[in-house]
Amino acid sequence: MDIKRPDLKKKRKRKQLIGVVSGTAVVAILMIIIFRLEPAAPKVERSTVWIDSVQRGEFVRQVRGPGTLVPKEIRLIAATSEGRVERVLAKAGASVDAETVLVELSNPELVRQAEEARWSAEAAEADLRSLDAELSRELLDARASLAVVRADQQGAQLQMEAEADLAEQGIVSKLQFRQSELRAQQLEIRLELEQQRIQELEASIQAQLAAQQARVEQALRLQQRREQQVGDLQIRAGIAGVLQIVNVEPGEQLAPGFNVARVAQPDELIAELRVAETQARDIQLGQRVDVDTRNGIVEGSVIRIDPAVLNGTVQVDVEITGELPPGARPDLSVDGVIELERLVDVLYVGRPAYGQSNSTVSLFRLDGDGNALRSPVGLGRASVNLIEVTAGLQAGDRVILSDTSAWDEHDRIRLE
Repeated sequence: MDIKRPDLKKKRKRKQLIGVVSGTAVVAILMIIIFRLEPAAPKVERSTVWIDSVQRGEFVRQVRGPGTLVPKEIRLIAATSEGRVERVLAKAGASVDAETVLVELSNPELVRQAEEARWSAEAAEADLRSLDAELSRELLDARASLAVVRADQQGAQLQMEAEADLAEQGIVSKLQFRQSELRAQQLEIRLELEQQRIQELEASIQAQLAAQQARVEQALRLQQRREQQVGDLQIRAGIAGVLQIVNVEPGEQLAPGFNVARVAQPDELIAELRVAETQARDIQLGQRVDVDTRNGIVEGSVIRIDPAVLNGTVQVDVEITGELPPGARPDLSVDGVIELERLVDVLYVGRPAYGQSNSTVSLFRLDGDGNALRSPVGLGRASVNLIEVTAGLQAGDRVILSDTSAWDEHDRIRLE
């Protein structure tokens, strides 16, 4: 006969409850541990990232800018006379000197005006000679009259003086003496008037000749101007150099001021660099520049900084102080590196992707076990390929400089 044991049933239920609670607690603890575990570090091939070491020493700040070589002296050759293009005698690329004729124009009306101006000048010169001869005759006649009056006055004066003694002796009547005296006085006044008339005549002659001479010079200048305009129908280079552009074709009608050609002196070239406006603020005149011509590097110095900004860049003109390599010619593409300053005893490293000056970025710093840990790094002044380290790294530290945006969710990566 079975005996009921209710205490055993209670014990069994208690054990089952304890087992369920214990299992639930273990599962909860395991889940907490799993959630707290860091995700596994992603593996990255070492050859796919750019690694650089932090160094301490002299740091040269530089900025880079692309550009072109251009002639230091360029002359635009413009048409100074209106005309029709008859012949184009030189093509782009030809070497020319100052007297080389580039283009010949024709203008029959201008030629006719030049001939009329020459005839007018010759007529004005003939009028001047005729007037000079006529006035010279008038002056001679006046001087002849003066000589006659002077002779009559002197004779009357002598007669008066002779009759003065005779009148005192009673040989000559006082009336006759008085008449001789009056005649001498009248001739003296007439002599003075004749002398005054000659002076005024000489002044009038000078004025008339000066006026006619001015008309002659005006006619000559008009003739020279017309002849110069005819001569300008042959458009010349003006300077020695290389003809870069010819903008006209035979048959074109040109107006004064039209740019016919461009001549440059290829022996004296400068570099026109385009520097980003954010990097141009520290550029100053006289700073050293290394110009890469793709066929060698030559030295230069900054001679001009454009005050205007165009398309986000500032133009910087560089005078070439070194000897240009063979093959350097106008419009050749170059790269220029401008030296801003030299900093002594600073920490620096290669410029990371998206690393800007005076900012803080996150970089992966390598440890000795092949792991790279994310670290905040303070950056200072920047150069072309280098940047100053102000905080977060020490000399000898190795960091990844390439783009690490693919691992933004990880603070650690594993290099293999």
